[in-house]
Amino acid sequence: MSLALATKFARRELRGGLRGFRLFLACLALGVAAIAAVGSVRSGIEAGLSREGAALLGGDAELELTYRFATEVELAWMQGNATAVSEVAEFRSMAAAGDDRALTQVKAVDGLYPLVGSVELAPDIALADALSVEDGLPGGVMERALIDRLGLSIGDTFALGTQSFILRAEITREPDSAGSGFALGPRTLVTRDSLAASGLLSAGTLYNSKYRLTLPPEASIPELEAEAEETFANSGMRWRDASNGAPGVARFVERLSSFLILVGLSGLAVGGVGVSAAVRSYLARKTEVIATLRALGADRATIFQTYFIQIGILSLLGVAIGVVLGAAVPIALAPVLEARLPIPSAFAIFPEPLIEAGLYGLLTAFIFTLWPLARTDRVRAATLFRDSWDGASRLPALPFILATGFAIAALVGLAGWFSGNWWLTLWTLGGIAGALALLSLAAFLIRIAARALSHRLRGRPRWRWAMAAIGGTGEGAGAVVLSLGLGLSVLAAVGQIDGNLRQAIAGNLPDVAPSYFFVDIQKEQMPGYTERLKNDPAVSRIDSAPMLRGVVTMINGRPAAETGGDHWALRGDRGLTYAAQPGETAIITKGQWWDADYTGPPQISVAAEEADEIGLSLGDTLTVNVLGRDITGTITSFQEVDFSNAGIGFVFTMNPSALEGAPHTFISTVYAEPEAEAQILRDLASQFPNITAIRVKDALARVADVLGGLAAATSYGAAATLLTGFLVLIGAAAAGADARTYEAAMLKTMGASRRMIAASFILRAGILGFAAGAVALLAGALGGWAVSNFVMETDYIIIWPSALMIIAGGIAATVLAGLGFARRALQARPARALRARE
Repeated sequence: MSLALATKFARRELRGGLRGFRLFLACLALGVAAIAAVGSVRSGIEAGLSREGAALLGGDAELELTYRFATEVELAWMQGNATAVSEVAEFRSMAAAGDDRALTQVKAVDGLYPLVGSVELAPDIALADALSVEDGLPGGVMERALIDRLGLSIGDTFALGTQSFILRAEITREPDSAGSGFALGPRTLVTRDSLAASGLLSAGTLYNSKYRLTLPPEASIPELEAEAEETFANSGMRWRDASNGAPGVARFVERLSSFLILVGLSGLAVGGVGVSAAVRSYLARKTEVIATLRALGADRATIFQTYFIQIGILSLLGVAIGVVLGAAVPIALAPVLEARLPIPSAFAIFPEPLIEAGLYGLLTAFIFTLWPLARTDRVRAATLFRDSWDGASRLPALPFILATGFAIAALVGLAGWFSGNWWLTLWTLGGIAGALALLSLAAFLIRIAARALSHRLRGRPRWRWAMAAIGGTGEGAGAVVLSLGLGLSVLAAVGQIDGNLRQAIAGNLPDVAPSYFFVDIQKEQMPGYTERLKNDPAVSRIDSAPMLRGVVTMINGRPAAETGGDHWALRGDRGLTYAAQPGETAIITKGQWWDADYTGPPQISVAAEEADEIGLSLGDTLTVNVLGRDITGTITSFQEVDFSNAGIGFVFTMNPSALEGAPHTFISTVYAEPEAEAQILRDLASQFPNITAIRVKDALARVADVLGGLAAATSYGAAATLLTGFLVLIGAAAAGADARTYEAAMLKTMGASRRMIAASFILRAGILGFAAGAVALLAGALGGWAVSNFVMETDYIIIWPSALMIIAGGIAATVLAGLGFARRALQARPARALRARE
């Protein structure tokens, strides 16, 4: 009976329209739309990667080998199971044109490449024609960035190693580019046959060979993968198939979108503040209606259900609007997004992200409206004769507290389940909760401080009126600080993290980082290489080490992934070296280094931090596959390895007799004066054309660009939070418009001028904005410090330009929102305003 009556009452209340609920709907819809849009974009990219998986991979399946080509037996297996097999080799090298040299990512292909898709060139010619041999010189094609860097034109010659090529075209589209992962240089495409005399693919040089397969329609990819794993056991082979053609890209998109959705929850939290304020304001206007119902015999349950149903219907409407917007915006912007994204995408309506956003929205609405609704329980019939709403207890009954706690737990659980990363979820939501707690405390302290200061500002009426308003109950200091502060906190944290990373890259690293990394140095070239550098007064230091690559396949006789988990040092192939003695700066933390002339069973020294993360101990055994051969060694020591200075560092080091018989090259770092770098590169490239030089500053700039993109993506997420916060500010200003009109009328009656009153309004808005910005900066700086110190492991300083912009933004937002509703208060006639108040 109670529920039926409550439904009838709620339906009648809703006939009054949406007056008072526009802010409610806007906050809820905007927060849900942001999350739904991010999820829809993620699903669109995942759909595109799935649809174009074969093109991204270059075939139905791919087998990758490190620093070697497939044997005849291995090729026979591939040809026996595929209808076509294409061989591709990828490596870094230096492209030379006259005295100009630039790092390039070379792809050496055969006549079947690409098995899926097509390479698009400018001018529009066939790839086979572009790479063909004419007048004794093979052709090559390059990306525009490399052509411009070398100052080339179509028809000019360039060199890779000791081989010359004719530039025939510019690469405008490469179907499998996204599947190749992060590259330090632009792409060059040539044939593998043309590199036979280049010296770039000799034994021990750093390259990967990839065999793309076109499979018959009846082939079972899972069965073939299992057979390949068995056939190529202990060979270092890695399998990929079209179901996940670009796993690195897919993993990156998944993680970034999960983080952005969690950032979007901060926008919903800000929207929740606005939702709660809208419900409180609405119920305050309904106090007499509730009291009348109580006087007529309505029980507490009926009244609570009446407004719970009403708010519930409006919440469903707000969530529905947000879901529709979140689904429609990516589709509407699909042409722009598809043109700008470097990976394939297929935008459509995807139910899962929309359901996820809808659930977040409903739970947020429930959490932030339950407590205001619970206060209807405190309204009695006597309220008709005296105003008791503001004096009602702010803490609801125990069942409401428990229900709120359950809803918060459900929200956290859903976020963890949808993101698939509990660590990220708990830290992100914990950060949001901590920021909200800090902002709430700050708002409380601001009101107390303003109330105390208002009594000390006699003779300064503008400041006194501003402080009295902030310290009172009508100015909404809590809503202002919470709504604006949370969005600014996210922006402040992003700005501090991005600024500190760029500072580390541009400021600190060049002081300790080498000028160049040189790779692919043959053993017989080391004396000449060293001779050129050691006699150069501009060179302060040279570090060199033998370089091999291997895959850790077993730990203590068990698969490495089972024992060490998904640690980065166990994923794919890793750098290995050998040394008779520890380096000059090496610190052995545990165990003992082998003797310089040791020739017994293989021994391994492991980087101490990585060993601790994997869970390794002295005496454990590691099996490392090097060029198809398994080498099992015993861990006899741990050493400190500093990867933060961009110098040479290896996780795994073996005794010389374990590795020196395998084909390998050397890696070297050169520390030189900046003005000598160009001459060093020219001399070494001329003397040793096969050597690849990686300029550290250029590599760091590439990393900085990627980090800048991540920071920009996070900032866009924070912008949605800020927009929601600004809506809450507008709502708070609108809610206080009548109070400011009455206040202005009273002050005019007592002789205050419009200018004085306007100055008071600006001061109170500016003070609240400054407080919100300052507290947001504190929260953001703490978050930035935590990420820089514990995640990035870099030094941390306050980036003041970013910090001052946060505070200035807080002041500007509150002043704009406040002034938008101050004009009516300033223009109102005192007599009319005072009569209306009565």
